[in-house]
Amino acid sequence: MGRAQFGTFLIICPVSFFLGILFTNLSFDYHTLWTSVPATETILAAVESHYTLLNNPPPLIPRVLNFTVILGLAGFLCKLVLYNPTESNYLFDGASLVLYMIGFVMYATNIIQGLSIVASGDYGEEVGKIDTLKIMAATQTMIALVFLGVLVLQAGQWYAEGKEAEEAKRIEAEVQKEKLDAAGAGKKKA
Repeated sequence: MGRAQFGTFLIICPVSFFLGILFTNLSFDYHTLWTSVPATETILAAVESHYTLLNNPPPLIPRVLNFTVILGLAGFLCKLVLYNPTESNYLFDGASLVLYMIGFVMYATNIIQGLSIVASGDYGEEVGKIDTLKIMAATQTMIALVFLGVLVLQAGQWYAEGKEAEEAKRIEAEVQKEKLDAAGAGKKKA
């Protein structure tokens, strides 16, 4: 496995891991964002309980999450700096890195703050409990779409590099055929 494939592996695995985390929250977000039926107090209490647990994890959980973020950044570093970067790396991996960072900035600004608000129960006057939970659900949906964009860009890069390799082989075969034809024509004249 070359460094480029290893770098891709280091990008795809953390992104997929974070998509899995977001997917597990969907069962709670569904009742606040995706249904037209108003959420009951029982459902809201369950959602609040879930987010309160997420806000107060054992110390190992944040360490694993931080390590996973760093693993993804190491994949980008591997592909953009350590591996001989090509135009494909700058375009696909650069755009993927931007999306990756957008996802984590959204997480740091909306989700972490929202988890703290839910855990404290201090929703404030302007934004109530239901709106806070809807904002968190919407932010998680946007983060999931951003991370899907990272996966699509990585798949697009794999496809483009495969097509480029096929085209290079085809051109090389044509050049070899022309050389053989030219050599054969030179022998006939002699």
